[in-house]
Amino acid sequence: MDCWLTFVRETEINGDPILPFLVEGPLTWHSAFIVSPSRTVAIVGAYDKKAVEDTAAYDQVLDYVEGIRPAFLEAMKSLSPKSIAVNYSQESEICDGLTHGMFLTLHDMLSEIGLEKRLVSAQKLVSSLRQRKTPGEIKCIRRAIAVTEAIFQAVARFIQPGRTEEEIADFVRRHVEEAGLEFAWNPRTCPAVFTGPTTAEAHYNPTERKVEPGHVVNMDFGVKVDGYCADLQRSFYVRGKGESCVPPDVKKGFDTIVRAIECSRERLRPGEKGLEVDRVARQVLAEAGYEGFPHGVGHQVGRFAHDGTALLGPAWEKYAHKPFEPIETGMVFTLEPRLKVPGRGVVTIEEMLLVTDDGAEYLSTPQRDVIMI
Repeated sequence: MDCWLTFVRETEINGDPILPFLVEGPLTWHSAFIVSPSRTVAIVGAYDKKAVEDTAAYDQVLDYVEGIRPAFLEAMKSLSPKSIAVNYSQESEICDGLTHGMFLTLHDMLSEIGLEKRLVSAQKLVSSLRQRKTPGEIKCIRRAIAVTEAIFQAVARFIQPGRTEEEIADFVRRHVEEAGLEFAWNPRTCPAVFTGPTTAEAHYNPTERKVEPGHVVNMDFGVKVDGYCADLQRSFYVRGKGESCVPPDVKKGFDTIVRAIECSRERLRPGEKGLEVDRVARQVLAEAGYEGFPHGVGHQVGRFAHDGTALLGPAWEKYAHKPFEPIETGMVFTLEPRLKVPGRGVVTIEEMLLVTDDGAEYLSTPQRDVIMI
């Protein structure tokens, strides 16, 4: 690629997912960030110039009042790139920040200097930038995980029969707010709390449903620290009358999930494809007599709880080419198989792992046993 171009406007409304890697804070008018082997140029509205200059990331920061066209075309003519990589993708949402309207605007401007046919997708570049975590990024993720795990420990002491999903979620939210942190995703469903066998199971807000003896309770939750997320799930069992240990059906389900995660981790390594890792988890569940789960066994985590292009999932239409993308050192994935225990609820665990040069290591502290309530 001769040139990588990020083209945005009114980013508080419609920001490109890559923008936090390029500048701090929002931008108002048409703005262009040009990265080439020879130089980096930012072209922004007059009021945004100082904030962009303060990043010290650009060789040149140009500003305008009436319109971006003259400065932008002059910059592109001077570079005269053979290809211009822009942020669109049919397969990866994190690489698809250029809106259709902005693409048309860009195409119209470039046609004035004969460069409109040189536009190509920046998917490979953007994917690599987001997926290969630096030591600093990993440090932020570790801190987010540590806080998330501490809150899980606190909520384990709070859950009890008679409390509702919403009460449990409010307890977690107070801890996050008292710590002055952000939620890893929308607080309407962060945390997501599910108790018993008749729930939405995922991606739904906590309800007034009460915890009861014999229920499996699971919670999906994470915080964001310095811009980076944790995304973990933990399962609890609410002791029934006269029970001194986890009943066999719940223990079997839980042990199967633990085994599926560990077997998947052993397959997770550089050069592997995500669909092979996913296949391992499904095989473990099938051999234990359980049905498959309706999602990939793991996704990447970064500035968003769901981040990156490569995915640990099956070759389903909704995942496009993501399960075929090669896994690389520095990627951070979740592993999160799930299964149903009839009459009890959903048993699931979600761990976070870092891909290393020769395998994958846990970033989270693996849940090995059912948490008894």
